[in-house]
Amino acid sequence: MLIELGVMQQRHEAVLEVLGGTCVTEVARRHGVTRQTVYRWLRRYARGGIGGLADDSSRPATCPHQMAAQVEARIVELRRAHPGWGPRTIAHYLGREQVAPLPSRSSIYRCLVRHRLIDPQRRRKRREDYRRWERLRPMELWQMDVMGGVKLEGGDELKLVSGLDDHSRYCVSAKLVERATARPVCAALIEAMQRHGVPEQILTDNGKVFTGRFGPAAGEVLFDRICRENGIRHLLTAPRSPTTTGKVERFHKTVRSEFLRGRAFASLAEAQEALDEWVASYNEDRPHQGIGMVPPARRFALAAPEPLLPVVLAPERAESLEAAAAAHRRCVSRLVGRSGKISLCGFPYYAGSYLAGETVSVAVTEGGLVEISHRGVLIAARARRHPPSADPVRELRSRARPRPQSAGRPVLRKVDPTGYVSFAGTGYFVGSRRRGEQVEVHLVGESVQISRAGELIRTHAIKHDRSKEHGAFATPGGRPRRRNAADDSGTEGRNAAGGANA
Repeated sequence: MLIELGVMQQRHEAVLEVLGGTCVTEVARRHGVTRQTVYRWLRRYARGGIGGLADDSSRPATCPHQMAAQVEARIVELRRAHPGWGPRTIAHYLGREQVAPLPSRSSIYRCLVRHRLIDPQRRRKRREDYRRWERLRPMELWQMDVMGGVKLEGGDELKLVSGLDDHSRYCVSAKLVERATARPVCAALIEAMQRHGVPEQILTDNGKVFTGRFGPAAGEVLFDRICRENGIRHLLTAPRSPTTTGKVERFHKTVRSEFLRGRAFASLAEAQEALDEWVASYNEDRPHQGIGMVPPARRFALAAPEPLLPVVLAPERAESLEAAAAAHRRCVSRLVGRSGKISLCGFPYYAGSYLAGETVSVAVTEGGLVEISHRGVLIAARARRHPPSADPVRELRSRARPRPQSAGRPVLRKVDPTGYVSFAGTGYFVGSRRRGEQVEVHLVGESVQISRAGELIRTHAIKHDRSKEHGAFATPGGRPRRRNAADDSGTEGRNAAGGANA
């Protein structure tokens, strides 16, 4: 008859056999285990009796690498004091406090998850998911932008004119202004250059304070002029592309989370003083994850500051941009011909064949140069060909605005809500700000000129089917109102009834 014994009972019998004088080798062979196992059973029986022969947990009784309670409490304290700090930043500050042993980033992350200070379900980007680019040395490129959201106790809001060095992430400009118009923004730029030197390039978005690229009139704005006079190349982002200036945008996020969270200031002076103190800590003491957990000042110190070039147009010395521009040079508009040339004082100047049909801004400088700009960007600089004895001022004033050349009767069209007019079944762009206005369409050679009140607005190369022009000229006032057939039959019926009554 077979009897099934439990594990503890088998071990107990093996121990009793050895204690009764049986050889350990014989007992191990009979129970199908090694001699070392039998000796282990003997030690456990001597230490805990028959209860010591039960299976124990494989978990160690102690863990020398377990995080100390004091370190765990410090991690929770740092996270609650600074909600924007992650495991890397917390580990950096624990190292500065000489905490030993220093926990790893994964240990700090598990600690924050255990205390519900981090959502473990939130997706964490991998390192290869990020695409970063930066200049190779300081003072090669500045990123500048304007940020709102700095609140005063009275309910008003201030604007922050910020600038960041692309290589070092050093904050070169943090100026609070009441209104982010051209003069305060340019004053902040001049102040930053006087303090740190002149950068090689400045990258901004397409705001009106930075460029006239999308303004109502093409020309050089105050910011562009300061850059030009100091030898700075002004770079613009593509429309609706805020990631191009990602470093200064990320700086704005840091300002909002670490400086502006839940704060309101009594006055602009108080806000500026507090901001200057925070920026000093940001530049000199706060570690930056994007540059290897070192303060931005350590990277920025590698740059040798260059002396500021004389700024001809300073906001505090110029009463208006137009007056200063008139004193320095005279700007007019010209229409680029099919050959890519413009005419000034009876002399041709080459602008570029790719600009045929476009309107450019022409400036005559005191140094004898004719500068040609398109949408605020300088595209060509030519030596003056007309004689100095000629008076260009009168010629510029008389031809300040190009007028459309008449070629047959004009066709009237109304600008639709998208800024286009229709001519011969093809849409031609006029401008969004001209929505609802009535304009005149002229055919001049191989171009379509659109004007209003004798002023040329746009010039386009012909892109419609020339065989359909007769239809456009047949309705010069626009498409006639379509009448309903039912209305026509009703009118005929009423006329017939009236004739019968008569």
